[in-house]
Amino acid sequence: MSGGTPKKDVAAYWGGDIPWVSANSMHGTRYADSDLRITYQGLVNGSRLAPKGSVLLLVRGGALHNRVPVGIATRDLAFNQDVKALVAKSGKLNPWFLLYWLMGHEVFLLESVVEFTGIGAGKLETKRMQALPFMLPPQNEQVAIVSLVRALDDRIALLRETNATLEAIAQAIFKSWFVDFDPVHAKAEGRMPEGMDEETAALLPDGFEESGLGLIPRGWVIRSMADVSTVGIGKTPPRKEPQWFSANQSDVRWVSIRDMGAIGVYAAQTNEFLTNDAVEKFNVRRVPDNTVLMSFKMTIGRIAITDGEMTTNEAIAHFRLADDASLTTEYIYLHLKQFDFNSLSSTSSIADAVNSRAVREIPILVPSLGVMSAFQKTISLVFAKIKKAEQQAQTLTDLRDTLLPRLISGKLRLSECQNGIEETTA
Repeated sequence: MSGGTPKKDVAAYWGGDIPWVSANSMHGTRYADSDLRITYQGLVNGSRLAPKGSVLLLVRGGALHNRVPVGIATRDLAFNQDVKALVAKSGKLNPWFLLYWLMGHEVFLLESVVEFTGIGAGKLETKRMQALPFMLPPQNEQVAIVSLVRALDDRIALLRETNATLEAIAQAIFKSWFVDFDPVHAKAEGRMPEGMDEETAALLPDGFEESGLGLIPRGWVIRSMADVSTVGIGKTPPRKEPQWFSANQSDVRWVSIRDMGAIGVYAAQTNEFLTNDAVEKFNVRRVPDNTVLMSFKMTIGRIAITDGEMTTNEAIAHFRLADDASLTTEYIYLHLKQFDFNSLSSTSSIADAVNSRAVREIPILVPSLGVMSAFQKTISLVFAKIKKAEQQAQTLTDLRDTLLPRLISGKLRLSECQNGIEETTA
């Protein structure tokens, strides 16, 4: 069944408790939330409810050029017209097996079912989908396959949940030090800052002074992103000239906004790549390793850190730091994650874009070098754990995606698959 979109100009339809899934929120394999939510009124006036256990499949959009986004609803949720919900018949088809069958046949779907529209997007034809041959193993075999693959998925999900907790800890520390100024308030009141050693506390001022953004700790200053970094914008080669684009992982990674929605803190995987000739011919900026990325068009305020050198499209800015920069990558990341992008002026609606000048003028608080050094010493350990966990999750994801086609097709026995998993994750 297909979903729908409630009228965007009816406020009563939006901001409710029901997740509304679109291409932008189809990341990973389990869907419980989304970027946007609708009300019950919005549901009955334009959308549709997919019950828990439904398999959601993107059938139209740019993502279908390179992959078929698919996942399972882990709660009741709504979805738009670019998505179809497949409800498995109880007693015949395990919904998780259906999910893994689609994931295992992704290459076949892209080559046989997806129709290229000619505008940088693809369409998964319903009639072709309905006509697909489907080898359905007995229920006990479905359960055995699901049990094995889902165990991998559970480990991936646990790593991501752990990282969400670690990032929340980093954000809480940042907010306490550089937004609420808790340690400075404590010193101003003659108290020892909570949870801080004397050496670090001695680095902090004990009072405040006025700034263009209100009271800030004495001796700290407000600067712009252009003051503290070199702000760069990415590019897209002409889409009508497909020779510049690649699916080869040995080419240059090219980050899109969708990629940034699918990752955690670090950007490592991309759906598309640029050839080296494209990067040189169109002067696409190469973004260094460990550099903050920020989306500022279409979807505003997605933030990530590069894991290795890469490029981006024109909807993404990056903030290159000099070797002697007064701030760190982690500090900038945490600042932008809590920044109110609605405070920026724009040549167009804040919902659609922020102009590049506004990006360069984003204000940022610059503390003393001593405080920055102490903060970095604390926070770098957290980010190191996040990066390691994300790399482990990607290794498991690659293993799952490699094994699935052979497992689902019967070319690989369950026992062989189990041995391969144990060897890889030992």
